[in-house]
Amino acid sequence: MKAVGIICEYNPFHNGHLYHIEKIKEMYPEHSVILVMSGPFTQRGDASILTKWEKTEIALFYSVDLVIELPFIYASGSADLFAKGAISILKDLQVEYLIFGSEENDIEKLTTLAFLQSNKQHNEKIKQLLKEGYNYPTALSKSLKDLTGLVTTSPNDLLGISYIKEIKNQNALMIPITIQRTNDYHNENLETIASASSIRKAIKEERNIHNSVPPLSETYIHKNIDIENLFPLLKYKIISEKENLIHYHEVNEKLIPRIKKAIINSNSLDELIASIKTKNETYSKLKRICLYILCGLTKEEARFYKDNPYIRILGFTKKGQQYLNQIKKEITLPCISNYSNDNDHLLNLDFRVLQIYTFLFPPNLQKQLLEEEIKSIPKKGN
Repeated sequence: MKAVGIICEYNPFHNGHLYHIEKIKEMYPEHSVILVMSGPFTQRGDASILTKWEKTEIALFYSVDLVIELPFIYASGSADLFAKGAISILKDLQVEYLIFGSEENDIEKLTTLAFLQSNKQHNEKIKQLLKEGYNYPTALSKSLKDLTGLVTTSPNDLLGISYIKEIKNQNALMIPITIQRTNDYHNENLETIASASSIRKAIKEERNIHNSVPPLSETYIHKNIDIENLFPLLKYKIISEKENLIHYHEVNEKLIPRIKKAIINSNSLDELIASIKTKNETYSKLKRICLYILCGLTKEEARFYKDNPYIRILGFTKKGQQYLNQIKKEITLPCISNYSNDNDHLLNLDFRVLQIYTFLFPPNLQKQLLEEEIKSIPKKGN
């Protein structure tokens, strides 16, 4: 038995994700489908509008065979760190193919651009562009264009480049394959297959999303979950720890004075980020940094968790369980299905992050989410 891999956030699970799974099943009907998925928070620093257990149930219902949680340190990291964590997990699970959505659907082009990133001239070019005030994604795209004439600016293709680069860096025996995305990431119109960002925007505006998400996903979506609702906690933490901000992950000396100055008069996360943003920083990066402060992620913790990936099992079908049993003796990473004395130290950060995430829910659901996490029994599909 062999396996194919998917890396995702499912914020929320929509018709495009369902199409992705169906195409994979059509291409590799005998393979187990392994999903590495973000939990409470995402790569852009947003809160997930589906809990990880709800996303797991949805994935299993729509024919994913094994669901693994991507630890917070990777799930909330830059594209390269996000890719590093996900690829390390899929590599250890001996996945044969990584299949991801792509706007251009040109794996040769993406591979060329990924391999170029180890080029000395390319790296020097990026450093120069960063000094000139460009943010990293723009510097990366501009350098690749200057050196090759090839242009790639879509988020999924840039993330795909990070996947391919990590497959190479980790010497993973994994073949990257693209599936054509059938929607424009920047298109805010709600179509049968729409982007997750356009669906989230529609939810905020109280528009009907019925045609863009499968029925089970729509049933689970929490419409009032918004990272902005945690801003009072963030503001309190920044004000009360002004002298300790340097200890938090990715906070540097240049950023601290801007945060201290802006926090007093900021009444929302958007206002704070708008006040501290400079040309060479992306909105998403600053949002992630705010999330790190909120969750108390220190530089020391970040170093530890970056170097200690693990496999957190959230759910499986009979086929997925059979695949795990087949390869279990060859798995080298810690494989966790529940809390125990042996693995609590690995789950400390993710549990703290989950507790903060639960503040977005009513008290009865907060209790339910914490109980579900502590029991931590993997969901089972058919």
